[in-house]
Amino acid sequence: MLVVYYSSGSEYTHKFVNKLDHPGLRLPLLTKEPTPIVGEPFVLITPTYGAGRNRGAVPKQVVKFLNVEENRNRLVGVIGAGNTNFGEHYCAAARKVAAKCQVPLLYNFELLGMPEDVEKVNKGLDSLCQQPLKTAT
Repeated sequence: MLVVYYSSGSEYTHKFVNKLDHPGLRLPLLTKEPTPIVGEPFVLITPTYGAGRNRGAVPKQVVKFLNVEENRNRLVGVIGAGNTNFGEHYCAAARKVAAKCQVPLLYNFELLGMPEDVEKVNKGLDSLCQQPLKTAT
């Protein structure tokens, strides 16, 4: 299963994805860079940004990527990366994307993730590879 992800300069999400057994496609760091078009089903991993309930939680690069209908149609689930110090806003971006795109929120992990997070995400991605997936419309 392809993993599409956004990671800021901190590279926390990037470091987590590099531990997975599945290929990853990193979204551009800057919104002015071209937006990739994904030609297969994928799971999105996104961190949460911004302050407050609905203010900028989803990174702009993720918004730009999902505004491309071809990409949005191939999204099969979302995984959230976050920091529990954000309290109720922990992994808010993943929840927001999952709700808006009507796909499941598959998992949340904190910061770089723990070995058990990597194991659980790998097992979940393996399971998704065995299931029939929605196709682009």
